[in-house]
Amino acid sequence: MAINNNIEIFGLTDVGLVRGHNEDSIGENRDLGLAVLADGMGGHRGGEVASAIAVSTILESLDNELKNIKSGDIDEVSGYSLESIAVNDAVIKANENVFTSSIENSQYRGMGTTVVVLLFHNDHFTVAHVGDSRLYRYRDGELEQITRDHSLMQELVDRGFYTTDQARESLNKNLVTRAIGAEEFVEVDVHEDIAHPGDIYLLCSDGLTDMLEDDEIKNTIVDNGEDLEKIASELIRLSNEAGGKDNISAVLARPLNASPAEDNLFSRFFELFS
Repeated sequence: MAINNNIEIFGLTDVGLVRGHNEDSIGENRDLGLAVLADGMGGHRGGEVASAIAVSTILESLDNELKNIKSGDIDEVSGYSLESIAVNDAVIKANENVFTSSIENSQYRGMGTTVVVLLFHNDHFTVAHVGDSRLYRYRDGELEQITRDHSLMQELVDRGFYTTDQARESLNKNLVTRAIGAEEFVEVDVHEDIAHPGDIYLLCSDGLTDMLEDDEIKNTIVDNGEDLEKIASELIRLSNEAGGKDNISAVLARPLNASPAEDNLFSRFFELFS
């Protein structure tokens, strides 16, 4: 049973307590089972321009491309679903649009944005991301970070120079190593896995994860049950209560009433280069 038309999605974005304007953008298409979040960067409002371009490009691209895809078909070259290929291509297109806009408009020169995209299809989900905006999954009482940050600090943690706790206190924790629009070509991480009914997925910007520990995020989900609006509102309230040092965005999605795919340990992760 396909789950695309059985998805609940709710998102909120907030300027926070310090920033003068909001450079985050969010978007969704419930009919497609699609959610997108971007956290922009760049002076003279370039960040909010970059994030808006990325979100609108991805929504429009997938709205067009997914109509021509037979769900369940596999790309013969890569071995991955056509939906995952479409998501990857949409992020590549977003990079092209942001980069071109940056080159053509001097006031936006050097702008960029992170992005995280979540698409449900044929009892699976695909997530694609660039930068340090994250996707979490809450399942059976456990919260798991699905994406891996593209940041200098994450690389240093991976190499053993910092612990996770030390990284949270570092002044350099928000230096990303990949961003949409920063260069002509971008490397996209794409992960494909089984989606279970009742899973709760959280797309969020670092304005949330810099303020809240994973346990606080998990407890907020537990305390508010299946009410995605309450979860999002509470996550933003708690982030502001903790300092609200950046824009804060949270998009939550939950598959409804779908039969899960067979438990065949299906999990795919791949990187495509453009």
